[in-house]
Amino acid sequence: MQYDVIIIGAGHNGLTAAAYLANAGRKVLMLERRAVVGGCAVTEEVDPELAPGCRVSTASYIASMLRPTIIKDLKLESYGLKMVACDPGVQAAFDDGEVVGWWSDEKKMRAEMARFAATDIENFFAAEEELKRLAAYLQPFFLESPPDLYAHGIRKWSQAWRLYRRFGGIRRDEVSGLLRFLTGSLGEFLDQRFESDKLKRLILANSLYGKHGGPYQPGTAMGLLFHLLSGGDNEQQAWQGHVIGGMGSITQAMKSACEDLGVEIRTNATVRRVNVRNGVATGVTMANDTVIDAKLVASNADPKRTFLGLVEKNELNADFRRDVENIRMDGPAAKVNFVLSEEPRVNGMPADRSRSQRSLFTLIPTLQEAEDNYNACRRGNIPERLWVDCVLASNVDDTLAPGDRHMLTCFVQYLPYKLHEGSWAEKRETLGDQVTELIGQFAPNVPASVIARRVLTPVDLEAQFGITEGNIFHGDISLEQMFFMRPLPQWSQYQSPIQGLYLCGAGTHPGGGVTGAPGYNAAHAILQSGR
Repeated sequence: MQYDVIIIGAGHNGLTAAAYLANAGRKVLMLERRAVVGGCAVTEEVDPELAPGCRVSTASYIASMLRPTIIKDLKLESYGLKMVACDPGVQAAFDDGEVVGWWSDEKKMRAEMARFAATDIENFFAAEEELKRLAAYLQPFFLESPPDLYAHGIRKWSQAWRLYRRFGGIRRDEVSGLLRFLTGSLGEFLDQRFESDKLKRLILANSLYGKHGGPYQPGTAMGLLFHLLSGGDNEQQAWQGHVIGGMGSITQAMKSACEDLGVEIRTNATVRRVNVRNGVATGVTMANDTVIDAKLVASNADPKRTFLGLVEKNELNADFRRDVENIRMDGPAAKVNFVLSEEPRVNGMPADRSRSQRSLFTLIPTLQEAEDNYNACRRGNIPERLWVDCVLASNVDDTLAPGDRHMLTCFVQYLPYKLHEGSWAEKRETLGDQVTELIGQFAPNVPASVIARRVLTPVDLEAQFGITEGNIFHGDISLEQMFFMRPLPQWSQYQSPIQGLYLCGAGTHPGGGVTGAPGYNAAHAILQSGR
C-alpha cells in the first residue's frame, strides 16, 4: 500500500488525527475537497470585490475548548498560534440600554452584578463553584475514548476500573447534581436559583449554542457543564479566546505541524467513495476516478456523509444504515458576517470598556422567547426575535482588516434547516436584513455602516463545508447522542462496521466545537489497535 492512512477532510480534527498518526510513524495522506484546509475553522474574506483584504472567521469564531494537550503536543504556538482571552467572556446588551458582562475575575463580577442582580450574587458564585466541580469530573473523558458498553473480557474490567478511578471519590450529592445537569432543563435551573431576568439571560447566552432545544427542554442544562471545561494553553476553566488571524490560524498552525511531520495534504481533492473489499476498507476513489490505496481510512466527515454518502449501500447492513439515518442533525444556526465602516456604538456600553472589552455583545432573548423561537424553528419558521451573538473581531485583531474597516461576525439561532414556506435561496438576504435591523436596534449606527455582508444559512453551511443539514457539531449535542451513544452505542470507539474505516470528526465523542479531541482520540484508537 502506498499509504498507511488516508484521512478524508482537513478540518481541525482531521489535522489533529493526521499529526498524531504521522508522529507515530504512519505515512498519512490527507484529502480536502476545498481549496483551503481547516473545515469550519477558516479565516476568509467576506467579499473580495467590495472589501478586499477584510477577513473574518467564516464559520466557527471563538476558541474555547481547544485542548491544551494538543496545543503543546503539536507545538502550535511555534507555528504562529496566538490566542487572547475574552474578558468579559460573555456580554449581553438589553432592550433598556444596559450592557452587562460576565467577568472571569470574581471581584469584577461581583461589582458588575451589584448593578443588575444584587440579590443573586451569592447564589451565582455558589452555583458556579458547584458547576466547576462537577465539570471537572467530565474533563478527563475529553481526551479518551468513551466507556465501551460492548467490551468483553479483560477490556470490560479495565473499562470498569477506569470509571471507578474517575468517579470513585464523587459524593452522593454530586452524583445527583451531575445527573440533574445532564438531564434537566436550563430554564428550570435558572428559575429556581436566580431572581434577575438579566442574569438568567446572560447565562443563557453562553449555554445553548448550536443545540436543539429551547431552554426549558430536558437536557439543556448540560451546556452549563460543557462551557466550564478547560481551554487555552493554561487549562483555565470556562476559558474563551480570540484567535489572532481568526480561527483559520488554528488550522494553519496544525497544517504546518502536519507537513513538518511528513503528512501529505492535497486540496481540491474530492473523495467520491471509500473502497471496500470483503468488508475491509482499502482506500478511496476520487471524483476524477483516481484510486488511492491505503491500509485504513479515517473520515473527518460527519457520520451521515460518511456512511450514507461515501460508502456503497450494499457494504452496510440495513439496520446500521437506518440507525445512521436517524442521527439528529437539522442544524439550527446560521452565520452573518459584516464589513463595517465604523465600530458599532452599542447603546449603554459602559464608557470604561476598552476596545477589546467592546468586542463581544450578545442580543439575547428572554428564556420564554428563546423557547418560543425554538418551537417556531421546529415548525420551519424563522423567529421574529432572533438570538444573535456578535463578535467584533477587529477590535482585538488589527490583522483582519485595514484600519478604517471593522469586522463583525454574527452567530444566529434558532433557525430551521428546512423552511415551512419558500427556500433559503429566497430567504437568505431576508435573514440578513433581519439580523442587520436587530443589531441596529442596539447599535443604531450599524445599518448605515455596512460595506459588505455575507449570509450563511444552514443550507449554505452544508454546501460550503460539507456538514450534513448544516449541523456545526456533526450531530446534535444531546444526552442521547453523547458519550458512549455517539455516533451510535455499538460504534462509539471510532471504528465502524467496515474493518479499517474509522471516524475522526465531531460526530464522535466528545462532540463538536474546536477542541481537537475527536481527532486525538481517533488517532490513539487507531494506534492502540495496532493497525
